[in-house]
Amino acid sequence: MEIYRLTIHEAHELLKKREISCEELTKALFDRIKSVDEKIRAYITLDEEGALQKSREVDKRKDFTNPLTGVPVAIKDNICTEGLKTTCASKILENFIPPYDATLSVRLKSRDAVILGKTNMDEFAMGSSTENSAFFATRNPWDTTRVPGGSSGGSAAAVAADECIFAIGSDTGGSIRQPAGYCGVVGMKPTYGRVSRYGLVAYASSLDQIGPITKDVTDCAMVLNAIAGRDIMDSTSADIPVPDYTLSLKPDVSGMKIGIPREYFGEGIDAEVREAVLNAAKVFEKMGASCEEISLPHTEYALWAYYIIAPAEASSNLARYDGIRYGVRAKDYEDLIDLYKKTRSEGFGAEVKRRIMLGTYALSSGYYDAYYLKAQKVRTLVKRDFDQAFKKYDFILCPTAPTVAFKIGENTDDPLKMYMNDVCTIPVNMAGLPGISLPCGFSGNMPIGLQIIGRPFDEPTILQAAYAFEQATEYHLKKPCIDSDTASSGEQKCDKEPDAGKGVIA
Repeated sequence: MEIYRLTIHEAHELLKKREISCEELTKALFDRIKSVDEKIRAYITLDEEGALQKSREVDKRKDFTNPLTGVPVAIKDNICTEGLKTTCASKILENFIPPYDATLSVRLKSRDAVILGKTNMDEFAMGSSTENSAFFATRNPWDTTRVPGGSSGGSAAAVAADECIFAIGSDTGGSIRQPAGYCGVVGMKPTYGRVSRYGLVAYASSLDQIGPITKDVTDCAMVLNAIAGRDIMDSTSADIPVPDYTLSLKPDVSGMKIGIPREYFGEGIDAEVREAVLNAAKVFEKMGASCEEISLPHTEYALWAYYIIAPAEASSNLARYDGIRYGVRAKDYEDLIDLYKKTRSEGFGAEVKRRIMLGTYALSSGYYDAYYLKAQKVRTLVKRDFDQAFKKYDFILCPTAPTVAFKIGENTDDPLKMYMNDVCTIPVNMAGLPGISLPCGFSGNMPIGLQIIGRPFDEPTILQAAYAFEQATEYHLKKPCIDSDTASSGEQKCDKEPDAGKGVIA
């Protein structure tokens, strides 16, 4: 049995019954990483010694009551892990080792999850392809000539390639859901404030949110149970009771009303993506839900407002990287100003510099009202659109991304084209809503992501809808064949795997 392919709930049952050990599972994952990560490049840092030591400790305790106990996890490299490098995929933090754990890390460690290492990402989470990493680009396990999405591309690729049992990402404008969609796995952005951001290296503080990337919806609910909840270290975390999300895993959507926004199916949406999502709507109707076309009229402005607000917040948040307090410092400089200039010029990549300049300009005297203030007003209108829709509909159904994963290098010279990859996900962050992506079809061999959007703090409903769809279809069962010689050609065929193209199970 290839135990590295297990889901959380499968691994939990085997660990609980002592049919496998935590050390055995952890070793299998590192063997898998050594076998395939040269092709995928999902990890920046691995902690084999620490993970194996932890696994032995877990085995000695013999207490597998909690579903995450003994289960190996990969963590995005912008989340602090005490004693383990946290680089944000940036040269400026290349050797930074945090002296503390993020609340996310504390909560996983308290449940005895085994941290394998830190995953690659777009530098400071600024990107949609994981090509902006200062170290190397991560590749999509379905076709290694394509991107895995971003900015949590390393986490999504690691899950899809079975290089971990589950992973953690962060989502500022789609950075969990879009790579999950591109890599054919499940990714959830919880409601803003549902999961503590303490110890998450800030990009845009009013938009950032931590969430799970998993192999199926059941695992997603299990991880959310562990990481959600109020944190006194994060003033923006919500003091709202956390339900048991696994109780929402019912294959029943009968009587639910689904809104399908016409704005998410317009120009720029690939025909096969549109068809797959509309076919998913038919699956829901077959299960007893009703679907109606709706309008979210301010959707077209959300992307442009986001690229004012997020860079503005990034401009403020990244001002701390000055070569004085921590991180890289330029070696040759004349005075303090020269030190700042050279450190930031050498330490930040092109996309980070671009967004800092955009944000600084938007916040500068004479432009604040014209740009930043106006963008915040647009944000309010975007949220109102969703508020109106949720008065009638239980959840909203749309694509996760307008296309499947694109070729590495295809959009690097066109920032505006790259930004368009988040057009379906950004409005959810602007409104602070929960959203989940799961596979709903394929274009050729590449996965297509289905996005389900819910009311604030109504993660149970979108998990129920996602679980019902997953149980009614087979898309999530198909796996990439990384070991195959065709992995780099985009023509993989997995004869051993279920035929995901069948769609609905009879």
